[in-house]
Amino acid sequence: MKYRHVIFIVVLILFIDQALKFWIKTHMYMQQEFIILPNWFRIHFIENEGMAYGLKFGGDFGKILLTLFRLAAVVIGFWYMKKLVRQHFHTGLLICGSLILAGAAGNLIDSMFYGIIFSDSTYDIARFLPKEGGYGPFLHGKVVDMLYFPIYEGYLPKWIPFKGGDYFIFFRPVFNIADAAISTGVITILLFQKRFFSRHIETESTQNEPVVNGAVE
Repeated sequence: MKYRHVIFIVVLILFIDQALKFWIKTHMYMQQEFIILPNWFRIHFIENEGMAYGLKFGGDFGKILLTLFRLAAVVIGFWYMKKLVRQHFHTGLLICGSLILAGAAGNLIDSMFYGIIFSDSTYDIARFLPKEGGYGPFLHGKVVDMLYFPIYEGYLPKWIPFKGGDYFIFFRPVFNIADAAISTGVITILLFQKRFFSRHIETESTQNEPVVNGAVE
């Protein structure tokens, strides 16, 4: 796998992620939803100021710090992916790394620019490049989330320990394509780390073995 393939995957995921977010911002207002598959999949528009799946971090200062951290992570990520390609790491690892990098870049774009280029979505559909300016300054954009999978929604049976009788939704978090790319990449690396790294370790050990009379000992 070559570095241009990494760039292609990142650009593809970014295009899909940003195209969907742009459509949501310019066609829906906050908390509006469309039911795609009853009791299973909805497009539900929310925004968050923090991390993936609606998590928050440290108020206004934390927002700036998180955005700058994302920016640094993306820059370092591109450099590191180029290094992994040059060292001929497993294709699966490179694909997963590309997904993680694309997801980080996707949410970074929201955080850096959406406050500048969109009006607020709280009570009305946002306008792109409003004359009066956007809803927030640079680095204060909110991340757009819309994918909602409430596969189960209702009261749990009373016989379940601790949570019996409570109202429960699975899966509660609302997320976006960038979040899904990051999660897919991380989970896949964790599941297949032995396969992803073992071949590279074996290759390095073979290359480092001494050569005697033209043969590897």
